[in-house]
Amino acid sequence: MNLVLTIEIAAAALVISAGAGGPITAWILRLASRKRLEDAAERDGADPDDRQADPAAEQLRGGAWIGVLERLAITGSILVGYPAAIAVVVAVKGLGRFPEIHGSVGVSERFIIGTLASYLWAGAIGVAAVAALGALP
Repeated sequence: MNLVLTIEIAAAALVISAGAGGPITAWILRLASRKRLEDAAERDGADPDDRQADPAAEQLRGGAWIGVLERLAITGSILVGYPAAIAVVVAVKGLGRFPEIHGSVGVSERFIIGTLASYLWAGAIGVAAVAALGALP
């Protein structure tokens, strides 16, 4: 019975991490870009209601798929008791996105905010699942 429950908890953690992390990260990015666009409109004297879509979002293509995979890797590494693997995920993503984020303030800011939101979600789900597994009799 414990093996089945362990598998179910681990599977649920991976599904929640990968699935719900996307909308949460997107929401945080919308909040951050709206604030940045409002600040820019105020600074330029423009009407904040006339603001365009965030151009930084257009440069970072494939973020949703990358996010799913990174959240699976982070939550999975916590579940198997090897959180050091998170450093590999951070390094691979940083090196892979470096050409796109280098020299562009808006893009690098979006990259950092999205990455941190995604990693925090995945880490929190992984820690919660480990706590739930530890509470099993």
